[in-house]
Amino acid sequence: MPHPLIVVGLGESLFDVFPDRAILGGAPLNVAYHAHQLCSSSGGRGVVASRIGDDELGQQMIGELQVRKLSYELVQRDSVHPTGRVDIALRHGEPTYKFLADVAWDHLEWTSQWEQLAKSCDAVVFGTLAQRCPVSRKTIQQFVGTARQAIRLFDVNLRVNFFDVDSLRQGAEIATAIKLNEDEMPVVLQMLGLDAGFKDDRSTESVADSTHKTGASRLLNAFGSLGLKTVVVTRGARGTALITADDFVCAPVAQFPRHPQADNVGAGDACSAGLLWGWLNNWSHQETVTLANRLGAFVASQPGATPPIPVDFLKS
Repeated sequence: MPHPLIVVGLGESLFDVFPDRAILGGAPLNVAYHAHQLCSSSGGRGVVASRIGDDELGQQMIGELQVRKLSYELVQRDSVHPTGRVDIALRHGEPTYKFLADVAWDHLEWTSQWEQLAKSCDAVVFGTLAQRCPVSRKTIQQFVGTARQAIRLFDVNLRVNFFDVDSLRQGAEIATAIKLNEDEMPVVLQMLGLDAGFKDDRSTESVADSTHKTGASRLLNAFGSLGLKTVVVTRGARGTALITADDFVCAPVAQFPRHPQADNVGAGDACSAGLLWGWLNNWSHQETVTLANRLGAFVASQPGATPPIPVDFLKS
C-alpha cells in the first residue's frame, strides 16, 4: 500500500483580522489545512511549518489548529516577536491586506526536526511573503532545497512589496511547480527578465489562453533544466489553467451556494491543495484541475480561508 502522504505548508501563519472578526490564515497554513482534510482519510496529514509568538494570539493559534485537528508540534515558538497578523478590508468581496511587520514567522529557524520533515515529506508549498526577511528566506530555501524527493510548489502570492528578484528567481530554481495568478504573471516575467516582446493581452478567452501559454513556456524554458515541470495560472472566474511543456488544461468553474458572509480569502490556497492532491495521486491533468477549481470555488463561497470541506467532496 502507498505510504500515508505528508503535505507541508511552509512559511507564514497569522490571523486574518476583518472589521468584525479574526480568522486563522496564512497561505501555507491554509494549504496544509485543506491538504490535511484530503489526506487524513487515508492516514496522511497536512503539517504546518511556521513560527508563532508567545502571546495571546499564539495561544489562540494553537487552539485553532487543535480544533482543525492539525498538529502544532512543528510550529516554532518565539518569545521575542509577536504572532503574525494581517488586517483585511473587503471591497466588493475582494480582499486588501495590511501586514504587521517583524513577526515570529519572519524568524523561522532551521532545526533538526525541520530537516527530518523536509527529508520525509511528499509535498511542500512555499511563497514569497515569508521570505521578506533574510532569516526566514534562508530557512525556507534550505528546507525546500533539502526536500528533493517532494513536489515543491512555489505559490508566488505577490503581496504589497514583500518580494524581490532574488526571492522569485530562487523560488523558481528550487520548485517543481509554480502557481501564480494572471495579474502576477507579467510582473514575474518582467522581474526575471523574461518579458521581451511579451504582451499581456486578455481581450478574449482564446487570446488570454495564448498569453498564459506564452508566459508559462518562458518560465518552463528558463527553469525546466533545474526541475520545474508545471506552471499553474489562476484566472478568477475563468478558473485554473495547468501548463506543462506539452499540455494546456483548464476545466469548468464550479458553482456553490454563497454564504451571506462569504469572501474570496483562501480560495487560491484551496486550489493549491487540490493540485497537490491530484499530483500526489497521479491523477490526469484534467482531473487535477477540476478538483482544484472545485476546492477554490467552494472556499470562495464560504466565510474565511479554512472552512470544512464536505465529507463527500472527492466523490461528487
